[in-house]
Amino acid sequence: MTTGIRVHTGAGLLAHTDALRSVYVDAFCAPPWNEDEKRAAEFASRLPVNVERADFTAATAVRDGVVVGFATAWTTPAPFPTGRCYPQAAAGLGPTRTADWLCGALEIDELAVRAAARGTGLAGDLLEAVTAYAPDGRAWLLTSVRNARAVAFYRRRGWTQATHPSPDGEGVVVFLGPRHPARSLAPRPL
Repeated sequence: MTTGIRVHTGAGLLAHTDALRSVYVDAFCAPPWNEDEKRAAEFASRLPVNVERADFTAATAVRDGVVVGFATAWTTPAPFPTGRCYPQAAAGLGPTRTADWLCGALEIDELAVRAAARGTGLAGDLLEAVTAYAPDGRAWLLTSVRNARAVAFYRRRGWTQATHPSPDGEGVVVFLGPRHPARSLAPRPL
């Protein structure tokens, strides 16, 4: 039972939309995310737009002919986007750091692995595959602070938490990749 990682850089990924949606459901419709089928459908409907983004890169993990995980990434535009969770990220960093650290950097949008494949190193392999060519090592992502497992995973992989939302368990956290030049400038928690 071997797993292969394949990197995609454009619309060819769309041939795998149904499989990616299935992985998304497996990964995000269970706790702690508790998303619903509507969110999975929204993810699938965004794919045709996302594959057209600057420097779009995706990686898929296939085991025995079945997609068991994926990651997607692209270059964050300037000015910084204002939809989805972007305002929370910008509020945590402030306008100067947001522009300097995130705009023009590789943004990891999604990282999803089927429950049966978790704990195998697959998520780390997918993350490495999509960030391998980040410009000057500048890669970033955000995740929910309520998912302690994800936060701990990124820390173990050498990512630096750059924002520290309120301790009430709400909000998103920005992580800078292991080779991001601003890692040492990120504020440390109290």
